[in-house]
Amino acid sequence: MAHTFLLEPGRWTMEGNWLERHGMPISVKGMTLVAWSRDNWFTMATKLIFPSSDRSEISLQYKGRLDNGERQYSFLLQHNVLGKIEGEGWIGVDTIMQHYWVIGDRQRRSGFETIHRISEQTYYLSSTFMAGHVLTNTMEASLQRQSA
Repeated sequence: MAHTFLLEPGRWTMEGNWLERHGMPISVKGMTLVAWSRDNWFTMATKLIFPSSDRSEISLQYKGRLDNGERQYSFLLQHNVLGKIEGEGWIGVDTIMQHYWVIGDRQRRSGFETIHRISEQTYYLSSTFMAGHVLTNTMEASLQRQSA
């Protein structure tokens, strides 16, 4: 079974929890849109909201390239809070892994996430962000593919 998240165009909803250092988990919801061009470039736009909190929404705009038959890719990301981010991803058998870092950041902020396939329609995201070697926040969420 091939991956449907990221490797195919689609619309995904997200629901889970966000946890910051010294904080309690808060609910997070979101939407991700994935699109592909004919020359192996993808774009992905994600918006996260925190319905039970006064925390500001987060928006992310990805642009990356994955050549046919390859299992590794690179991407650039525009984050509405952190600015410009670059990263790399690996396509595993059941999991997509991404590592990314904020460009020119004095705090050396970076992140890592796994997107594990449960089924063609469902994935589970586990994500963490760090400043240097210290965890600053994590997010766990289920991703559900929406019908076209």
